[in-house]
Amino acid sequence: MDRTAWIVVALCVIGLVLWEFYLAKQIAPKPAPVSVAPGRPSPTAAPAILAPSPSPTPVAEAAPGRAPTPSFTEKIETLRNSDVELRLTNRGGGIKQAVLLKQSAEKGQHVVLNSDQSAPIGAILEQPSTPTLPEFTASAQSDSVQFERTTAEQVAIRKKFFFEKSPENKDNYVIEMDVDLENRGDKPYQSGGYFVALGSAAPIHPRDYPSYTRLVWCANCGGWIAAGAKGIDVGWFASSGGFLGLGQHAARPSYQENLAGAEWVAVSNQFFTTLIAPLTATLAGKDVDPWKANSVWARRFDFEYAPDQKLAGIEGALGLPGFQLRPGQTYSARFEIYAGPKLYHRLAQLPHNEAEVMDFGMFKVVCQFLLNFMNLLHSWLRDYGLAILALTTIIKLTLWPIQNKANRSMRHMAALSPKVQELRDKYKDDPTRMNQEMMKLYKQYGINPVGGCLPMMIQIPIFFGLFKMLGQAVELRNAKFLWVRDLSQPDTIAHLPMLGWPINIIPLCMAATQIWLMAMTPKTGDPTQRRVMMFTPLIFLFICYNFAAALALYYTAQNLFSILQFYQNKRQPTPTLEKVAPAGKRKR
Repeated sequence: MDRTAWIVVALCVIGLVLWEFYLAKQIAPKPAPVSVAPGRPSPTAAPAILAPSPSPTPVAEAAPGRAPTPSFTEKIETLRNSDVELRLTNRGGGIKQAVLLKQSAEKGQHVVLNSDQSAPIGAILEQPSTPTLPEFTASAQSDSVQFERTTAEQVAIRKKFFFEKSPENKDNYVIEMDVDLENRGDKPYQSGGYFVALGSAAPIHPRDYPSYTRLVWCANCGGWIAAGAKGIDVGWFASSGGFLGLGQHAARPSYQENLAGAEWVAVSNQFFTTLIAPLTATLAGKDVDPWKANSVWARRFDFEYAPDQKLAGIEGALGLPGFQLRPGQTYSARFEIYAGPKLYHRLAQLPHNEAEVMDFGMFKVVCQFLLNFMNLLHSWLRDYGLAILALTTIIKLTLWPIQNKANRSMRHMAALSPKVQELRDKYKDDPTRMNQEMMKLYKQYGINPVGGCLPMMIQIPIFFGLFKMLGQAVELRNAKFLWVRDLSQPDTIAHLPMLGWPINIIPLCMAATQIWLMAMTPKTGDPTQRRVMMFTPLIFLFICYNFAAALALYYTAQNLFSILQFYQNKRQPTPTLEKVAPAGKRKR
């Protein structure tokens, strides 16, 4: 490598060290003093793993701002299929926890959705910021669990939970909740609106980006042209110093927004979501239409991930319009609850654009194609590491002819460099004239100065499509490849002594192959532009270093294919410069 290449390597290392120092400050362990009543379990158990099933015990003392301590004993009913086990509580009549039986967490345990700190999924609340979770009477059937209670206004509330059948009888994470309110009194009952609790979502790993833990809602989203789902993440609640005094704000206790109408609302982390969609509602036998969520609410909460570390989670609720019940009338509502991994193929089967919870953004079409293609390759190869390498091979072979043409263009540009340099020296005091003469020179020799950029322009949406897709592909969780224990996480093999910074091998290999590739590339274009391009390995190293190892694996393999192609092209004869005939004089 030449001197410039070594400078780039040094800058990459320095930049990486500074970036790791910044991340270490942002995700530093925070002391987590927990106040627990004597003889009671901690209310801050991490919601990401499954603890042993507790026997019915009095509910632990609530945290400030949460539901008050009830005077009754909590009872748990269980409803399960082959994919998920629901633990339903008489406290509020909802899903206390959803245990994902096919999703492994640490120490052989299962992933669990919802936290003990949050209201049960499906609980009906008047004010989610100060929830009241009354006692329901539970009755369990072979395929459903029903809750019932009568309010002081003589309104009988019945709630029934049961699993919907999936089209292929697998990946069955969809639960239906039916709610009936019957006015058994002699006075009209007026509801000013109510909320349905979504439960909570929390980070899976201590170094997860705050943008992964979100409240999401879909209002007119989906399709090819319509906007995607909207949302906020846990970072919204934190205080901010802004930029140069702009955007400065204090910490925010909660979030609430009125909507024109949302098809569904969800809480979500990197790989899992709890999503509730209002399906239908009837009042006195007549359909309520339109019937959509008209508001969303969320609050950040802290939970103890480790004895010396707290992480931030988010809990949410969706609001629905009010109604009036005359004596003897019944209000009935149906809700779809999806509590499980963010499996695109399963979410896409649901009828209200639920797959938009994946947050693919402007690269949605690319992400969907790459995810489906990767899963197809995995169905043949049975290994996600091999599937990613096969995906890289197919993409590279598809672009091989275009890259060959770009390489020839770059070699012609390199052969033309002496003439270009002469023009730069001749017209260095007149940039406009210099550019005009250079365009004439390119035209004389039939060279497209941007011909070498086309493969890069094609690679950009593929790269960022993979970035968005691999960041949420739950299929890669715990997928092993060579020394990589989890392709959805960085391939950390060790940490630097004293500093504790991770050593991730594949991103370093990616940066090394990119520098090697740049050293092989013919030196064309403006020197300033070439110097700027030398920072490309540093940029990609920043993007990939603490991201999923699958992305760095793809880009490293892509670089190796490009190096092989350059070696092949270099063995071809050196291009000779020949002037082309003007357009008007060419033979027809």
